[in-house]
Amino acid sequence: MAPGHVAYGLRAQYGLAITPDTVIAWERGRLAPTAQELTALAGVLWCAPGELIAAATTLREHRMARGLAPDDLARRLGLDAPGYLRMEESGRWRGNERQTAALAETLGLGPRALLTVTGRNDDLAQLLRDAATTRWQAYVRPVVKLLPIQKRTLEFALQRLHTDYHAKMAATSSWGASGDSGDSGRAYLDGIVERFWELVGS
Repeated sequence: MAPGHVAYGLRAQYGLAITPDTVIAWERGRLAPTAQELTALAGVLWCAPGELIAAATTLREHRMARGLAPDDLARRLGLDAPGYLRMEESGRWRGNERQTAALAETLGLGPRALLTVTGRNDDLAQLLRDAATTRWQAYVRPVVKLLPIQKRTLEFALQRLHTDYHAKMAATSSWGASGDSGDSGRAYLDGIVERFWELVGS
């Protein structure tokens, strides 16, 4: 179908005043369709909305890929619809542990995807840096609150991050070391989130 055919279908079947130029902008990633436009577009193209999303990264995209309306998802999570929509639009999840577990189950999210859609990647990075540089045992519970990962697996990962970081710092401060003044330690902390996912087998 040419962009003009798609635009015509959107207008004729769904009453949306979409131009062929807008369809081209969607195709090239310059514009993103609204939820209503994406649903209509899927209808015109005879496919599911999720098939039009290359790789869902936001809460909205994951919900739409599952074909759920905001009200339906909010009800399944035990939230009021306006409250859920505020979280979806802000990209910052504020649900409790039970609601977070229900979100992961309903949308089929693994730990890493869950962290991304709830906007908590920076929170995890800070907790991991603190665990590596101080007493790692104190960070087991806070990380468990963020991620549905088995405690034993998490303890292994945090202990390993702590050990590796301190080994790097000891190597740079030992007598006759190259004198990088902790650069390798800082670099390790910069990449600590990726190292964590390697350790837990994301």
